[in-house]
Amino acid sequence: MVSLSVLDQSPIRHGSNAAEAVAETVRLAQACEQLGYERYWLAEHHNTQSFAGSTPEVLIGKVASETKTIRVGSGGVMLPHYSPLKVAENFRMLETLYPGRIDLGVGRAPGSDPRTSAALQSGPETYDIAVFPQLVQLLTQFLQDARGEEAFGDEHPYRGIHAMPRGPGLPQVWVLGSSPMGAVYAADLGQPFSFAHFISPDGGEKIVESYRQKFKPSKELQEPKVSLGISVLCAETEEEAKQLSMTRNLWVLHLLTGRHIPFPSLEEALNYPYTPNDYQVLKSIEQRSFAGTPAQVRERLKDLSEAYGTDEFVVVTITHDFESRLKSYELLAREFELSKPQLAMAQ
Repeated sequence: MVSLSVLDQSPIRHGSNAAEAVAETVRLAQACEQLGYERYWLAEHHNTQSFAGSTPEVLIGKVASETKTIRVGSGGVMLPHYSPLKVAENFRMLETLYPGRIDLGVGRAPGSDPRTSAALQSGPETYDIAVFPQLVQLLTQFLQDARGEEAFGDEHPYRGIHAMPRGPGLPQVWVLGSSPMGAVYAADLGQPFSFAHFISPDGGEKIVESYRQKFKPSKELQEPKVSLGISVLCAETEEEAKQLSMTRNLWVLHLLTGRHIPFPSLEEALNYPYTPNDYQVLKSIEQRSFAGTPAQVRERLKDLSEAYGTDEFVVVTITHDFESRLKSYELLAREFELSKPQLAMAQ
C-alpha cells in the first residue's frame, strides 16, 4: 500500500495573483481530501512573486476549517527564523482546534534571500542554521510540556513556561531536509524525516540510509519513518504531461538565474527563446521530476519506493492552469486506487 500526500506551495500563475493562488490552495485541499490523500502540507516562502504561501500556520487553519478528515500541516516552518515557544503555541492552538489532524514539519533552509531572512528576525541577529537542532529540541520540549509532561529540569531557565493552550494531543513533528545534515538531525532527535527529492535528489538514497542507521528512538517514534517529497505531473498521455511540465521547468530555469517570477503560461514556455545551454540545464531539471501517464509515474514511484525503502510520498504538482493541476492529482489517486477518486471532479 502506497501512502500519498500533497505539498502545496500556493504557486502564483502569470496573469493571476496571490489571492487566487490561496483560493486554489483551499479548492485543491478539498479535492485531495475526497481523492483519498493522507496529508496536505503548506510551504513557507518569503519575498517572492512565485508563491503566495508565506505563513503556513495561518493557511493551515483555513485549510483545516474547509476540510474534515485529511491531516493538514506545514511543509514546513523554517524554524531558525522563529521562537520555538511561539511555534509550539501556534501548533498547540491548531491541534486544539483540529485534534488529531495537525502535522508540524520543520526545516532549516531560509526560504528566502539573505536580506529577507534578516528582516524576518526580531532583533539584530542573523539567520543561523547551526542552531537548528537546539531549536527543534526546544520545540519538542514545549510541545511535550503542553501535554502535561514537565519537559524541563529543575534548573532549566524555561521550567514553568508552558506552550498554551495545553491539552493531551500533539501535532506530529517531521524534520524536512534535502541534505545529509537534515537526516542527521532527524535521526538524533528521533523524529520522522521527509526527504525533499524534488529539490535535490542527488545522493538521496545514502542520505535516507544514514538517517535509518543513526536513528535514536524517542517518546514519539520508536523506529525510523521516512517520506519522500516528489515532483509529479500526470496527464492522459505522455506527450501532454511533458508539455504541461514545460511551464514549471521554465520557471526553475529562471529561478536558477536569480529570477523569481510567476509561473509562465504554456504559450510562454513553448515560445521561449531557449539557448543550447538552456536545453542542457532543462535536461537536469527534468530529471528531478516525473511527468507522464499515471501508469508511467506509478512505475517510477515503484522504483523509488524500492530504492529508498519507503512507501510514503508527498507530491508537489505545479501547472499554469489549475484544472490540469487538479486533474494530475486525480489521475494519480485513481492509479493508486485511493478512496473514492471520482468525487473530487464532481464537486
